[in-house]
Amino acid sequence: MNDFILVINSGSSSLKFAILSQQGKQVILEGIAERLGSESASIDFEYNQTKETVSLNLGSHQDVLTSIKSWLDQHPHITEKLIGIGHRVVHGGESFSQSVLIDDKAMNAIEACANLAPLHNPANIKGITACANLFANLPQVAVFDTAFHQSLKQEQYLYPIPMHFYRDHTLRKYGFHGTSYRYISQTLSQVDEQSLHQGVIVAHLGNGASVCAIQDGKSVDTSMGLTPLDGLMMGTRSGSIDPMILSFVAKAEGKSLDDCLNILNKESGLLGISELSNDCRTLEEAMKAGDERAKLALDMFCTRTAKSIAALATSLTTFDHLVFTGGIGENSVYVRQQVCQALNLFGIEIDKQTNIDLPRKQIHKISKAQNNKTVWVIPTNEELMIALDTIHLIQA
Repeated sequence: MNDFILVINSGSSSLKFAILSQQGKQVILEGIAERLGSESASIDFEYNQTKETVSLNLGSHQDVLTSIKSWLDQHPHITEKLIGIGHRVVHGGESFSQSVLIDDKAMNAIEACANLAPLHNPANIKGITACANLFANLPQVAVFDTAFHQSLKQEQYLYPIPMHFYRDHTLRKYGFHGTSYRYISQTLSQVDEQSLHQGVIVAHLGNGASVCAIQDGKSVDTSMGLTPLDGLMMGTRSGSIDPMILSFVAKAEGKSLDDCLNILNKESGLLGISELSNDCRTLEEAMKAGDERAKLALDMFCTRTAKSIAALATSLTTFDHLVFTGGIGENSVYVRQQVCQALNLFGIEIDKQTNIDLPRKQIHKISKAQNNKTVWVIPTNEELMIALDTIHLIQA
C-alpha cells in the first residue's frame, strides 16, 4: 500500500525527519540533521537498524533536504510509495484551528505568524520551501502546535493589557505542544472511554515543558502563552517570571532587551539554576552524587509544574486524570514522584513501586488502585499525528 509520509520537523539549528507507513504506525526511516549553519553540520540516517552519518557542505535547510532527497533517490522502493509530506509548524496564530494542505494562501498566513515565533516559523518556512522545490509532485501539509488550543475562551487567552494590543497585533495566549496534547487526549480515550467526557490535565515535560487542561476532549487552558517562553520552568527557559526582572537586569548589567530575552530563553531554567546542565538525566545523576544545586534545580522544576497543574485544575469541571508525557514526563521517576506528592491535596497518590518499575515506551497507570484520580504515563507521538493528518487531507 502506498501510504508513505515524509514527516519534517524543521528547527533553527536542527531538522528531524521520518518516513512513516501503515497509517503512521511503522517507522521506515528516521534521522536528524544538527548544527545547521555551522561547518560541522551533519545528518544522521537510521534505516534497517543501521545508522549512517553524512557531513553537510553548506549546513542549510536546503542542504539537509537535498541530502534526504539524494538518500531517497538511492532507495526508489521507498520513494515510489511516498504520497505526501507533513510539516510541524510551531505557530499558526489565529489563522489555523486545524491542519491544512499548503498552498499560496496557507504559506502567506504562516509567514504572517513569523513575528510571533521568530525562532521557529522562519525555519518551518525554509523546510516547506525546500521540499516544494525538491518534491514538486508531492502535496504538503502543515500541522500546527497552536491549533489544538484555538478552543480556549477569551477569558483564558487574553492578557490583562490594553485591548488595542490584541486588536492591532493579536497579542494573546496561543499555547504550544498542541499536536502532542491532541495525541494524548485521543490515546487516553482508547484506554478509558470516559476520559472524553471528563477533565484531564496533561504535563508535557521535556527540554520544552508545558501543561494543558482538557475538558471533554478540548483544550480549555494551557501554560505556554504568546511564545513558548511562558509557563513552566524548562531546560534552558525561565518560564513565567516577574517581567520587571528584564528591566532590572538590563540596567544592572547594561544589557539590551534582546540580550535579556536570550538569557531567559537559553541560559535559564534547569541550566541556569544548576549551572551544570539542562538535561534532566545529567542532573539526576549529579543529585544522587550529592550535588545540591542539581537537586535544587529539579525540585524547582517539580514545584512549578505542580503549581501550574493546580492552577489549571480551576478551568476544569472535574479533575479526573493526570497524564505525564514528553522526555522527562515519560522517563523521570523522581519528577513524577515529586510532582504528584505536591498534589496530594487534590487526592492524587501514586504507587511508588509501580512508578519505579515502569516499562519504557508503554502506556501505564501509576496511581493507587483506590484513587478517584487516575495518573498515567503515556508516551507521546507527534510524528504519528502529523502523518495521519497528512494522509487524511491528501485523501480528502
